Amino acid sequence: MNLRRIPAVYMRGGTSKGVFFHVRDLPRSMRERDALLLRVIGSPDPYGKHTDGMGGATSSTSKVVLVAPSTRDGCDVDFLFGAVSIGEPLIDWSGNCGNLSAAVGPFAIAEGLVAPVDGLTRVRIWQQNVGQRIDAFVPVRHGEVLEDGAFMEDGVPFPGAEIRLEFLEPQSDRHPGAGGDESGTEALPLLPTGSPQDELAVPGLGRIRATMITAGNPTVFVRADALGLTGRELPDEVNRQRKLLAQLEAIRAAAAVRMGLADSAEFATAFRPATPKVAWVARPVGYRTSAGVDVGADRIDLLARIMSMGKLHHAFTGTGSIALAAAAALPGTVVGEIARTLPGVPTRIGHVSNVLAVGAEVSHGPSGWRFDKAVLSRSARRLMSGWVHLPASAAGPPQTA
Repeated sequence: MNLRRIPAVYMRGGTSKGVFFHVRDLPRSMRERDALLLRVIGSPDPYGKHTDGMGGATSSTSKVVLVAPSTRDGCDVDFLFGAVSIGEPLIDWSGNCGNLSAAVGPFAIAEGLVAPVDGLTRVRIWQQNVGQRIDAFVPVRHGEVLEDGAFMEDGVPFPGAEIRLEFLEPQSDRHPGAGGDESGTEALPLLPTGSPQDELAVPGLGRIRATMITAGNPTVFVRADALGLTGRELPDEVNRQRKLLAQLEAIRAAAAVRMGLADSAEFATAFRPATPKVAWVARPVGYRTSAGVDVGADRIDLLARIMSMGKLHHAFTGTGSIALAAAAALPGTVVGEIARTLPGVPTRIGHVSNVLAVGAEVSHGPSGWRFDKAVLSRSARRLMSGWVHLPASAAGPPQTA
């Protein structure tokens, strides 16, 4: 037999898309599994198009999700996320995708891993990459996931049913090994350097002030004006500036070392492109979105832009918004100095596509600041289900049922 097929579901979650698999249907060997997943997506592709795979040739559409019944008490399913490089034979398992987190609950219900309850079904998700519990509240009608609704999110052209996500104690406080193996991991504090602001020595830029935080995904925030930016930039404007892209990557890599996530900047760039994320923030002013919509300064608490896999994100990453909301709630951070967030009120982020509001709860204890919970709403949709087909040589011998 010269073809191999594997059960899969293609899903949108928030402003991202990815190919979802049951862990049971994939090779047990991480090496074989990753080789297979790369072939499914169509990476590496030197043409940057993903012509021979399921990927969409952007950081938001080059993703895989692995789901299994949970081995954790109090959780229903385990969820492992992989950010697939477009041009390199690499899957980065170091972080989570907040957008695709919204699709895990609907997938689990539709695939029979969680019993549906009419109204709202709570799906208790263990996020393996960062060692975190996520509760997804999924609308259900007549025993089936409800996808139709009036909920609109910027960056998605059609309305859908709202899925509320609660990220519980969402500190990216684990160092997953290759493939998301949690063995040998260690805890990281919310502020891994112990300070709300630090100076980073960045080649080509000198010293730049930054806030490094581990909520959602590890993220580093800098002021837009420190880079000669305004916070109103759009993807085409940023992605064609090679010097700026190199500067942003240098900041990201320096932060990875400072946060203890990489031994060297070179390692961070080569093997950990997905995390930490790097973002820049600016005071709220009116701006125009990528769709040509004018957003008034009164609708936002700050301007923010975030990079994802070396390119400016077309909206704002879900986990990045959690990190930003946490930083806005903490005194003395780069974000807190700029944002006009009120205590107990969601932070309104003016991003490339429009506005995103994210709520954050923080507390202070003997060990310092702790981020207790983040609340984020998204929609999700099952786009296609069936099998992905591969050459038999794609990744070792076929698995038997």
